[in-house]
Amino acid sequence: MAELNLKQITDKLNSEFASDVRKLVFWYDANAEFREDIDSIELENAKVLHLEPDNQFYIKYFLEREDTTTNYLVYAPFAKPGIRDNHLADTIRYSKEFFADRASLLALDLGIEERYKPVLQHYIKFFADKDRTQKFYDLEIENFNRNTIEVALMSVLCQNKTASFEEVLRSILTEDGLQDNKYLSAFEKYDLLPAFWQQADVLFGYNDPKPTLEKLVITMFVTYAAKSIHTDMPQAWKPFISYKSGNIIVFMDNLMNSYLYGTRFDEISEMIYQAINGTNYLEKMEVEALVDCNLFAGVDEILIHWIIGRLENEDIGAKLNGKTIPELCAGRRKQHFGKKFRSEYFILQNAFDMISDGKYQPVSGIRNLVKEYTESIYKIDRYYRYFYFYFDKLEDTMPFEKIRELVENIYTNEYLNRITVNWNHEFADADGETGLELQRDFFAKHIENSKNRVAVIISDALRYEVAHTLFEKMQADEKCNASIGAMQGVLPSYTPLGMASLLPHKRMEYGLSYDVLIDGKACSSTEQREFILREYKENSKCVQFDSMKTMKQADLRSIFTGQDVVYIYHNQVDARGDKAASENEVFNACEEAVEEIYSLIKRIATQGNTYHFIVTADHGFIYKRDKIQTTDKIAGAASKTNTVGQRYSISTERIKADGVCHTTVGKVLGNDDERIISFPLGSDIFKVAGAGQNYVHGGCSPQEMIVPLIEVKVDKGKKETSLAEIALVSLTSKITNLITTLDFVQTEPVSDVVKETSYRVYFISENNEKISNENIVIADKKDKDTTKRMFRLRFNFKNKKYDKSQKYYLVAYDDKYDMEIIRHEIIMDIAFADDFGFFQESSEGGENNGLL
Repeated sequence: MAELNLKQITDKLNSEFASDVRKLVFWYDANAEFREDIDSIELENAKVLHLEPDNQFYIKYFLEREDTTTNYLVYAPFAKPGIRDNHLADTIRYSKEFFADRASLLALDLGIEERYKPVLQHYIKFFADKDRTQKFYDLEIENFNRNTIEVALMSVLCQNKTASFEEVLRSILTEDGLQDNKYLSAFEKYDLLPAFWQQADVLFGYNDPKPTLEKLVITMFVTYAAKSIHTDMPQAWKPFISYKSGNIIVFMDNLMNSYLYGTRFDEISEMIYQAINGTNYLEKMEVEALVDCNLFAGVDEILIHWIIGRLENEDIGAKLNGKTIPELCAGRRKQHFGKKFRSEYFILQNAFDMISDGKYQPVSGIRNLVKEYTESIYKIDRYYRYFYFYFDKLEDTMPFEKIRELVENIYTNEYLNRITVNWNHEFADADGETGLELQRDFFAKHIENSKNRVAVIISDALRYEVAHTLFEKMQADEKCNASIGAMQGVLPSYTPLGMASLLPHKRMEYGLSYDVLIDGKACSSTEQREFILREYKENSKCVQFDSMKTMKQADLRSIFTGQDVVYIYHNQVDARGDKAASENEVFNACEEAVEEIYSLIKRIATQGNTYHFIVTADHGFIYKRDKIQTTDKIAGAASKTNTVGQRYSISTERIKADGVCHTTVGKVLGNDDERIISFPLGSDIFKVAGAGQNYVHGGCSPQEMIVPLIEVKVDKGKKETSLAEIALVSLTSKITNLITTLDFVQTEPVSDVVKETSYRVYFISENNEKISNENIVIADKKDKDTTKRMFRLRFNFKNKKYDKSQKYYLVAYDDKYDMEIIRHEIIMDIAFADDFGFFQESSEGGENNGLL
């Protein structure tokens, strides 16, 4: 530690004052290096006198008249004056002078070879401050040379805890701007700028007679680009290409993919892209040459523009580097800027799928149609849904408008209308028998004889294709066993009848005022449904999802305790879709519904002691973005009906208009009611005042009539949790000391869903030889502030010769499952001691390049 310098000085001075003879010792500290330390020196047989330029006469008088017996150390924080100006010159002649060279003391204390003392002397101004000196000591450098000393000095000024030039450069780039950088200003103050630029040359091959930080960063970006863009670089860029591409790529990848610094990388990337006129040069290149470059957001913009052009021409066979458009979209989403252009790539991928698969071919036989829809064709509705889900996230939709028009035309005219007409023709030919189990038989088949408690989640308007997304999410959860099936919904496909069909009943019917009755009782409210349910299952309950969202665990558990069945009514899709002002948000509502139901199931399983779930719906829906013109609506429904919606009417008379189908209430409900249900043959709607036009239901189409039935069983005792993870923060790509410290971060705080765990962290060779000590990390931090979850690990490496052609890795293993979670490649560049104790150098170069 720095205090040992003072101990050496103290020991030396005490030896001077050890005799019984009075002694005066003068110490002229020319650079005032020890001004702050002098009063902390503990002299055993002497006192300290402070000499200033203006108190020389007083000191002379004091020493020769007032106190002639005490030993004194006379300390002067300035250079010794010439004889003419030194009024103590005669006193000094019979006294002794003391010289303390801080550079020598540092070298001695740190074990630095004498040949590097001039290096310390050159930067002695740095060591004038106790805190800086202490931080230099704290780096615990194992082997000193010019390179390690200068990098350590820069590391302290950058407030880094480990001596690494990569970390120095990382701090410079991420903690201040490229102009007037505060760290470079500090380097200049302590004469470290030449050393910084020399390191930039040695490590990254940047050499410039008038170096600037901006040109260094341009060099790194252009060099990386030259390796990832498969064509000749523009002439204007070529002077910036470095021969040290390997080191540059490693540094840039680490910065780009850093948990903490990735966002700053994006800002720097945009600045450099503008500085090198990236758009102008890249747009002149063949697009195929850019596919592997993920350095600039501008590359993604060019690729997206290219894909848009292909899709507008319906060129679904287009490829770049052998990659199809979906492969390009999926691949680019996984690249660094994928998060920035996530919506754009999903729009394009779903547009491609719509163009490729959206042109519907009619099927013969209603059972074949049902099978085809539930196994594959439902995906077209999903493509359409996700196209608009991501389209609505864009701030600027103009570049995608032509594709949107194409997708809308295909979906409406070549898919939706065709499949609906096909469905209704085959539905009529089969006399309404689809081969699916009937929705009105739900309770009898799935609930009545259930031996275990079951939670039935009924999500209003959760159509089959949306439910299939939920099913896939449940299926991917290792704690859940999920299956999906379908039921034939009711006509009209709307809430009053659909909800009633899921309840137990002996008789279901329409009253005179067209309200739905179960065994003669009303069933529209939650309380009415619970009353009916309890008549068939005594221990049962009906609740609304919204009332459960904020419940405490005890209250949630009380809902299920002692019950055989609980009906939970969820309303996300229909709540927004049925309002004209929010119907265009329906696809957002679909996504939220999936997440809400998934989370609800997991929460009930962990807090409500219920593990068997059935998810279903009352009906589905049709949604089209473009509104139907008034002239295209079917007229006449409102004047001949007692109840009417956009997609249905119930009346005592048939609607006599083209493109209208009919059935009876009795056929749907299994009774003798002869009233007529009318519905459009295609996907169009009746002319009804005051309702929304984009989101509709009530008619007869696969989207409205095929009701999902998902069954989920959650493994008991398995709570949905994840383990706290750790990530490397330091950008080090090279190890140069036998003792090295690296910074890590626990990526999430420990909580009720993120559990603490432990990791073993160490270094290995490519042959799995362990080459360092093993650190045990307990990931148990609960702080929400990321900086408070950072920690440092110290590694001691084997003193052996390392082969720079061999690969070495920092690895971290989950201590419980012995699963590797970090593998970071590094270069081992360590001097080692041979059998005779001499150090062998493994650094490249010699004195001429600063690596001694």
